[in-house]
Amino acid sequence: MGTLACILKQMGYMVSGSDQNVYPPMSDFLSEKGISLFTGYDPSNLDHKPDLVIIGNAVTKLNVEAQAVLQRGIPYLSMPQAVNKFIAKNKKVILVTGTHGKTTTSSIMAHILFVAGMDPSFMIGGILKDFNSSFRIGSGEYMVIEGDEYDTAFFDKGPKFMHYDPEITIMTGIEFDHADIFTGIDHIKTIFSTFVKKIEKYSIILAFNNNDNLKQVLEGSVASIETYGEQAQWSFSNHVQQNSKTFFDVQGPDIKISIETNMVGEHNLLNCLACIAAAKKMGISDRNLCNALKTFSGIKRRQEIRGIKHGITVMDDFAHHPTAVKETIKAVKPFYKKGRVIAVFEPRTNTSMRKFFQNTYPDSFLDADMACICEPGIKKNIPQKDKFSTRQLVADIEKKGIEAYYFEDSDAVIRFLVSKLKQDDLVLIMSNGGFDNIHVKLLEKIE
Repeated sequence: MGTLACILKQMGYMVSGSDQNVYPPMSDFLSEKGISLFTGYDPSNLDHKPDLVIIGNAVTKLNVEAQAVLQRGIPYLSMPQAVNKFIAKNKKVILVTGTHGKTTTSSIMAHILFVAGMDPSFMIGGILKDFNSSFRIGSGEYMVIEGDEYDTAFFDKGPKFMHYDPEITIMTGIEFDHADIFTGIDHIKTIFSTFVKKIEKYSIILAFNNNDNLKQVLEGSVASIETYGEQAQWSFSNHVQQNSKTFFDVQGPDIKISIETNMVGEHNLLNCLACIAAAKKMGISDRNLCNALKTFSGIKRRQEIRGIKHGITVMDDFAHHPTAVKETIKAVKPFYKKGRVIAVFEPRTNTSMRKFFQNTYPDSFLDADMACICEPGIKKNIPQKDKFSTRQLVADIEKKGIEAYYFEDSDAVIRFLVSKLKQDDLVLIMSNGGFDNIHVKLLEKIE
């Protein structure tokens, strides 16, 4: 509830909440915004009598603090309810949904609107470097929201994105994820189908063209649909990567634009393409589009360089799904030809800690020169028969001809890397959590 706490505090509300798993970058961000964090859940956290409590989806009804909220009759809302009540009301919502790329695509869209002088609001699941924030309250008519398919709260088990009525919806594709709440890909498609059917006729859906699951979901839509990707209504060509920049041409209905951006990788070009299509629907000029994409600084924890020491680069990325891991390694590989790309991976999501992708992950590391696989720093009550095996992943990566190593914890990874790293190497660290602050610790140890 960190971002909402910042917003509501600025609006004059007393708020309450706690988070036991906030990793350092977000905790630093909250501290800078004047938000105090409680460590652990306790009814005493509510003794200051907040006007409102935002209850996140990680909190169960049996949680002692949630119980205190109910018993004391303190007003409470879910995160999407609060967004609608306090920010999105009377705004035209641009909603970004899909398994991959939501945070990056939402961030690009928000930056384009800002550069175009449209004073947007946004609510995004990452910290935008250009704003040093994951939210903004603007006076303009548009609001960009990252639409998560995960459930909303213990009192609302539906997906978060069902709460919004978008003017424009970007759908980046559908794959299986979130094994803790979804039984399989058909379950996920059902959720998205329900969402698509509620989108109004006046709305526009911009859909990734090269995803069969998404194509099936869109069959029930009454909204106007345009596609982006290969052989789509919106596409890109002449893709060139040079000096840490990417140049490409965009073709759309009666339009062609040449773009320069600091982002790399085909997945990021597709994210840009979706935003360009949306921007043209809003009448944004080619000049503003080009300027926005050229100046977009990115998001923390998305191919974020945490430091360079003795010619060794340490990069942080949120990648955890097999497709995201594969695309991230593929994207950065061309820029580190003099050295090695060493992929360090912690499978710590509810899905990656289960064996659903046991046979899929090995191919994700084919573009790496070395893979370091670490046991997750958190433990979950998963039956042994359903558990993901990090040791098996290492063995399977080795069978693909890639050097791979197993580690029990982050300290062991650091000790190994310090003895192996050479000038021009890239250490690409991928985890959806803090990973024991491995990035900072490694940079401190490199000699």
